[in-house]
Amino acid sequence: MLASVFKAYDVRAVHPDPLSTDVALRIGRGAGAFFREQVGDREAPVRIVVGHDMRLSSPELVSALEEGLRSRGCDVVHVGLVDTPFVAFAVNHLDCDGGIQTTASHNPAQYNGFKMCSARAKPIGEATGLGRIRELALQEDPGVSDRQGTRKDVDLWEAYRAHVFQYLDPGFLDGSKRLKVAIDASNGMAGTMVPALFDGIPGLDLVRLNFQNDTGVFVHEPNPLVEANLQPVRDAVVAEQADLGICFDGDADRCMVVDEQARIIGCDLLTAWLSKRFLDAEPGASIVYDLRSSHCVQEAVRSAGGDPVRSRVGHVFMKQKLAEQSAPFGGELSGHFYFRDNWYADSGAMAFALVLTELVNAQQPLSALIEPMRGYAQSGEINFQVEDKVAAMERLKAAYPEAEIDELDGVTVQLPTWWCNVRASNTEPLLRLNLEGPDQDVVSAQVEAVSALLGTRVDH
Repeated sequence: MLASVFKAYDVRAVHPDPLSTDVALRIGRGAGAFFREQVGDREAPVRIVVGHDMRLSSPELVSALEEGLRSRGCDVVHVGLVDTPFVAFAVNHLDCDGGIQTTASHNPAQYNGFKMCSARAKPIGEATGLGRIRELALQEDPGVSDRQGTRKDVDLWEAYRAHVFQYLDPGFLDGSKRLKVAIDASNGMAGTMVPALFDGIPGLDLVRLNFQNDTGVFVHEPNPLVEANLQPVRDAVVAEQADLGICFDGDADRCMVVDEQARIIGCDLLTAWLSKRFLDAEPGASIVYDLRSSHCVQEAVRSAGGDPVRSRVGHVFMKQKLAEQSAPFGGELSGHFYFRDNWYADSGAMAFALVLTELVNAQQPLSALIEPMRGYAQSGEINFQVEDKVAAMERLKAAYPEAEIDELDGVTVQLPTWWCNVRASNTEPLLRLNLEGPDQDVVSAQVEAVSALLGTRVDH
């Protein structure tokens, strides 16, 4: 039961079965032992930041987790009800040895889990510590360590606000610059984060949707990548004549943006648009993007004098690539935006502040600013049920011998008039296809051709 709750990048499962308080206690013990291993023979106490989201099961799971951490001699710094990026901030702000956020992100209400990071908020995934934590959690309890860890509550909202506001134009604070924004908090942590950071700012007129987050009920699934979940904020933009709309996911580390016409803006298009701000400040810098992104990203980055750098999909790989390149900014198709000034971590709050700042200073509608990035037609991500993923990939490569092919993440096939990427899901028996071409006719035809090679299409 315990082993089943560990996924590729985090712990996530239905509460209370299999994710019970006993399982949380054992995960705390395993994580505590892991963090102690990481610091070696250091005499100073190991300090771990712990936060949690708004799910009704979070308080009891946090309590059990903290008990496990303290039993292994770790001091717990409890930051309370916070968005996931807050924990990464706290780890760095307080110079702690790691952090754990209790959350199930965009999953339904009956789920919960743990996202973990080590010192400097480096993500912990299967290959970077999660496997070891699982191994330690599965061991029989050897009893308490030679030192019982302490626990203290810390309020860092003021410091967090100052950190996020490095990307918010000061004109909003005195009311000299103004925008009207519809925000759908998805009954998640944005319902806590947005008021804590952005309430009372004279230049922001906020239209609030689904901010209540203490009942355990989601009006819609807290996943902004599903187009149907964006309908409330799109409707609000039109009804309220807002300048833009924002929809956050459950733990507020991701967001999607819609323009003043309620048109959805792909996160790759946002990356392309926002990259110019960083390249104006740092000519020649690298901008990191996930390899599913539209070619408009690399074109926009080059046009602005930057170096576009492709990354494998996933926050572990994006953060690693940003750090390798000392890149000031990066964006992922899933709605994660990464900042060097945030220790290469992603932040939904900083992305929100940045979009507001760039929009108000451009003095044009958001739709006009994004239009130059809409030069290609895209398939969106299409899933296929495949028994033999490797064989399907080989069929794809064999079908296009004239193509330029790379295998940075799955198989990317580049042809003169279109390209696609097919990659295996880390968590499901699926292959995921993204295809782009000059127009919808080409995209539709090539999706049909590639689909015949991959398996049974799954619409979800």
